[in-house]
Parts: sequence; structure tokens; C-alpha cells
Amino acid sequence: MTALVVAASLLVGVSLGVLGGGGSILTVPVLVHLAGQEPKEAIATSLFVVGVTSLVALVPHARACRVRWRTGLVLGAFSMAGAYAGGRAAAFVPGTALLAAFALMMLATAFAMLRGPRRGREPKARNGGPKPWHIAVEGLAVGAVTGFVGSGGGFLVVPALVLLGGLRMSAAVGTSLLVIAMNSFAGLAGHLSGATVDPVLALTVTGAAVAGSLVGARLAGRVPQDGLRTAFGWFVVVTGSLVLARQLGPAVWTHPATWAVLGTAAAGGWAVRRVRSRTVTPAVRE
Repeated sequence: MTALVVAASLLVGVSLGVLGGGGSILTVPVLVHLAGQEPKEAIATSLFVVGVTSLVALVPHARACRVRWRTGLVLGAFSMAGAYAGGRAAAFVPGTALLAAFALMMLATAFAMLRGPRRGREPKARNGGPKPWHIAVEGLAVGAVTGFVGSGGGFLVVPALVLLGGLRMSAAVGTSLLVIAMNSFAGLAGHLSGATVDPVLALTVTGAAVAGSLVGARLAGRVPQDGLRTAFGWFVVVTGSLVLARQLGPAVWTHPATWAVLGTAAAGGWAVRRVRSRTVTPAVRE
């Protein structure tokens, strides 16, 4: 079991190093289903693991000048406030509900990864920079999600940096690691009021994740990002679905209303994708 935990932790670190996020979404399932931790302890431990791993992965990105410190610190400051509040709020929520919310977060993250950026719509920096209240709202929202469900929020931070900060994707990935680290430690501080962290397990998982992050940072820019993002996205879909299924139980999944909602969501997603493809095509040709 320890070998499986270490191997999965390596995957967490590789994803953080390559994509600037995504690996953290696997840390809680690893700690709950492979290491046998309770949900609240797993979430608190994951925040420590992701925080330390992100700081280490940040170093090679900083050396390659892929970190925008001012933008990251401003967004991170607002995110920390939301993360601490989310961590404190999680103490009043049952562990099963937290895992269900985390599974939904996994699925939302996976779909965002699979959808990918719009083609032909290269983000541009706004005149005069993003508005302060946009940064404040985005930071508080990302931080709240991070603190509540124990995810570093990389795939929320990267789009925020691209759209609000006007950063290129490479700089957004590097800068996101700074914001993720700030979010994670703030969220951990909030969770410590109602949960404990096993130091031996935390350090073991962190060590493996750090090693993976260093490998991932070296691979950044060399590995085809689209293919890697797609493969990882489907892996997260499967993992998130299994976690959600275990929390909701068979009674929910056999109920006709559940399949009606899922069918409606699938049809709506297909319709939105069709509309997006039609609106983006002219931009590509131009």
C-alpha cells in the first residue's frame, strides 16, 4: 500500500510541474482510498503536500523567467483570505459531504481540461491591466474553493492569470504555482482548527510529490501539452466519478432522476460545445 501511495504521489508532483495544477486534485483520493485517512484529515494533509510541492516546483519555473511575481502575489493575497475562510467553514461540514463536493470539483476540473482553450482566441492583456475588483473577486472565489475542498485550484488559477492578468500560458503555469502555494498554506491554517495532520504520512507523500514536480518542471515545454492534458483529464473523470459514486451510494445512482439530470447535463454540454465551435470558426479563418 505504501508503494502505491508513493507512486501516486509522484504522479501528483509530475502534473503540478508540467501543467501548473491538476495533480493536487488527486491528493485527497490518494490519502483517503490508499492511505486510509479520514476525509477531513486527508484534505488538511493534501493542502500541506500541495503547498510544499508547489513551492519546490516554482523554483525551476522562476529560473526560466516564467513567473510574474507581482501579479501572482496580488492574486494570491486575495486567494489566501478566501482559502482561510473556506478551511474554517469545512470544519462544520460532514466528511462525506466534503468528499462529494471534492468529487464534483474533480469532474469540473476534468471537463475544463478536456475542453481546453478556445482556438483562434489568444488572450490579450487589457488596456490598463485588470480591474482591482475583478482580481479581488476571482482571488476570493478561487481561495474559498481551495480551502473548502483541499484542492490547490491550479485549473482555476491558470485561466484567471491568462484572462485577468493577460499572461501567456507558459507564464501563467509558472505563476500559478506561487498562488497555489499561498492558497494551500492559508487553507491549511483554516483546517487545523478541526483536523490534524499525520507528520510521517505528510512528509512521505510530500517527498514523492516534490521529486515528481522536479521531473515535471523539466518536462514542461517538451511534452505535448494538449495530449497530456486530455489523458490526465479523462483519468480525473474516472477517479472523480468513482469517488462520487462511493459517497452517494447505490440508491442515488439507481434513481431515475439522477440519470435524467446527467442526461440533461450531457445534452446541454454538447449543445454548448456546438455553439462554441460555430462562433469560434470565423475567428480561426480570419
